[in-house]
Amino acid sequence: MTGIEIWALALGLSMDCFAVSITSGIIWGRVRWKPMLLMAFFFGLFQALNPFFGWLGTRYFRYLIESVDHWIAFAILGFLGIRMIMESFKDEEEKHFNPASLKVILAMAVATSIDALATGIILPSVVGASTLLLMLTAVGLIGLTTFIISFAGVYIGKKFGDLFSSKAELLGGLVLIIIGCKILIEHLFLS
Repeated sequence: MTGIEIWALALGLSMDCFAVSITSGIIWGRVRWKPMLLMAFFFGLFQALNPFFGWLGTRYFRYLIESVDHWIAFAILGFLGIRMIMESFKDEEEKHFNPASLKVILAMAVATSIDALATGIILPSVVGASTLLLMLTAVGLIGLTTFIISFAGVYIGKKFGDLFSSKAELLGGLVLIIIGCKILIEHLFLS
């Protein structure tokens, strides 16, 4: 297991979280430290835990998870995206979608990390994480990388939110739907 392989894998796994974080930052429109830290924490936690659980349950979960993970991520991200788009057409007083709420943050963390569960299955062969210590090192780096990237994503999104504030939720909803479709297409046609 080399550090480059782990960092490359961690960066790859964190890209969906990065896109969702940017979207949330656009919608928030200002720096909100508590939700930024919560989002980065839960995105990093779920990105780290899912490969670990995938590694632990390789013998029992592999075929169950691989057959539906993309559908679950697609459904959750699609639902959140459609909801955001619908909210974009409402007056400010009527809006209920709040990407800073813990419930929404957890849903987005689950949706963006489900495919990481399958990564745990392949970690021993791809990066040599065959022992518990090597696996904990790998998932720790994945979690840390995702935390940093997600935190930066919200901040970057806030900067873009200043430019696109009138259509932020519409754009954010479209981004979530596109990420969900990307996950579904990758698993259905490119795997």
